[in-house]
Amino acid sequence: MGPDARLLLLGSLPGQASLAQRQYYAHPQNQFWRLVGAVIDADLVALDYPARLAALAAAGIGLWDVVGSAVRAGSLDSAIRAPAANALPDLVSTLPRLAAIGFNGATAFTLGARLLAGSATPLIRLPSSSPAHAAMGFAAKREAWLGLRRFL
Repeated sequence: MGPDARLLLLGSLPGQASLAQRQYYAHPQNQFWRLVGAVIDADLVALDYPARLAALAAAGIGLWDVVGSAVRAGSLDSAIRAPAANALPDLVSTLPRLAAIGFNGATAFTLGARLLAGSATPLIRLPSSSPAHAAMGFAAKREAWLGLRRFL
């Protein structure tokens, strides 16, 4: 992520598939790449991982996690125990063009908003892209995520 990022997207903690592949949102049923692709009007799913990251960077989007390490059995956020936060305030201070911070799901928002309390940058809770968040359909998630366009 470069200093030109205008939008920072934060997940909670990578799941097992992502950790195994060393790629963000690697689980094939996770809708992240479809959702953020809609935001920047690009078919990110069709790209390989390095090209996906390059497309995000070109659009002014940074990607990271709220939690740097934790104890967790499985991939569910509800199973996160003893989370150690990443240094989000330090990162945000290095992004002079940052217009908003989007949190992918409730856990990322709850933990991240505490770390960034008092920030002048808008903090946006997004519906989770996780397949575990099936209560909301893709179309509704997409509509919420499209609201990020105004920050790019």
